[in-house]
Amino acid sequence: MKKILFLSFYFEPDLCAGSFRNSPLLTEVSKRLSDSGRITVITTKPNRYSSFKEDALSLEEKTNYTVHRIQLPSHQSGMKDQVIAFRTYYNEVKKIVRDEKYDLVYASSSRLFTAYLGYTIAKKQGIPLYLDIRDIFVDTMNDVLQQGMIKRLALPVLKIIEKKVFSYATHINLISGGFKDYFEKYKSTFSFYPNGIDDVFLENECDYVSDGNKRIITYAGNIGQGQGLHKIIPQAAQELGDSYIFQVIGDGGAKQQLVDEVTQRSLTNVIFKDPVRRNELIDIYNYSDYLFIHLNDFDAFKKVLPSKIFELGTFKKPIIAGVGGFANSFMRENISNIILFKPCDVNDMVNQVKGYNYHLEDRVEFKNRFKRSQVNQEMAKSILQYLN
Repeated sequence: MKKILFLSFYFEPDLCAGSFRNSPLLTEVSKRLSDSGRITVITTKPNRYSSFKEDALSLEEKTNYTVHRIQLPSHQSGMKDQVIAFRTYYNEVKKIVRDEKYDLVYASSSRLFTAYLGYTIAKKQGIPLYLDIRDIFVDTMNDVLQQGMIKRLALPVLKIIEKKVFSYATHINLISGGFKDYFEKYKSTFSFYPNGIDDVFLENECDYVSDGNKRIITYAGNIGQGQGLHKIIPQAAQELGDSYIFQVIGDGGAKQQLVDEVTQRSLTNVIFKDPVRRNELIDIYNYSDYLFIHLNDFDAFKKVLPSKIFELGTFKKPIIAGVGGFANSFMRENISNIILFKPCDVNDMVNQVKGYNYHLEDRVEFKNRFKRSQVNQEMAKSILQYLN
């Protein structure tokens, strides 16, 4: 019987892109593997947001797979906390796999270290490593870290780790076509299976339009340096005035910075809510007027394709998007009824919103093209071809 090790730091019922990607992918791989093999999933208990708590079994047995969920120390999503959390995950994974032999390691990684963990196991056992890369961590750290001793010490080490991991990998899937040029130096085989649209969004139908007296602009997701919301929302809220309300749902390392900016400006048209489950979020989106996405103006983010784009594109509501590079091009080519502006450019955003002729539009072609189920079917086949 063939055995697969499936590593994902985030997994259901957690609320984040890594969980939404890997939970249904595991189901598809399991279905195709049937009774000819067994999968060991090692993940963590829900920890993406300190303000969202959800019970989850530490050990879950299914027909042909087992899910191990590791309890992490409580954290606030800061860099030091994340390092401690991953170290716990790393050590616990090593304990679980110590006496096991696998035929293939699959690792989904946005911060490189899950990929590195998968590499150490695959290399020791001399087996194929299939990587799903959701971010270029070295690139991101180069932008996020301030100049100083930490940056000078960390980046060379990260580059060495990156080279070891990607040089060993049998196959690398890149969720964004914008990553292609960066990875061409590695002699692996590549695929480009993106994030997709989950059925829960495809099944949603709502034509609600408010009376227009107060337009609600909703952002839901992580509130970190990568999103740079503190650079756009307070200023835009002030410029647009009380006829527009910004509704910010989520948590993250830069949330307090955003709250402080809003407080300093004495703004009453920015409201905050803790993370919510998907069914609640869909209702909130349905009764919003605009859906909002924003990335900070970092060079690294010119290559990314946020999973949030696929989620928002299923609604009939206009999308306000401050994204550059590949994500900007992708949205122009695939999504209609959007207000696209340069990241952190308040004037560009405000002027376009004020001049926008409000209307709804069903993005039928987009929804048909990027169904998560369809993406997962192809990716599952790609993974299982390396099961020798």
